[in-house]
Amino acid sequence: MSVTVQQMAGRVAELMESRLKVRGASLTEKLARGGRRLPRKVRREAEVLAAAAETARVPRLQMQLDHPRIARAYDICVRHLKPLGAETRRRALLLEMLTGFGTGIFVTIVLLLIVLIWRGLV
Repeated sequence: MSVTVQQMAGRVAELMESRLKVRGASLTEKLARGGRRLPRKVRREAEVLAAAAETARVPRLQMQLDHPRIARAYDICVRHLKPLGAETRRRALLLEMLTGFGTGIFVTIVLLLIVLIWRGLV
């Protein structure tokens, strides 16, 4: 079962490197360098997974591992770090641009109305 825990930690470390551009030899190092970029809940679960990977290296301590907890931590980390599809990225970018344009137009209209009221034209 220790190989599975090591593989889980390796997968999360690979995802951190590809998504967050964090370098390091192990998941523990990558968390130390770029863990603050993760949400608190995901960071905590990644720390659980990193600690389990370190514990799994010692054969006598493998029986102490909480495998359902480790699997849950792995699922949370992978769900957060897995890359988005190209269509989803494009849709998010378009929505962000439209929101920015809409906000700019709204602020401009409000400022124009304030100036017109202040000058007594409306």
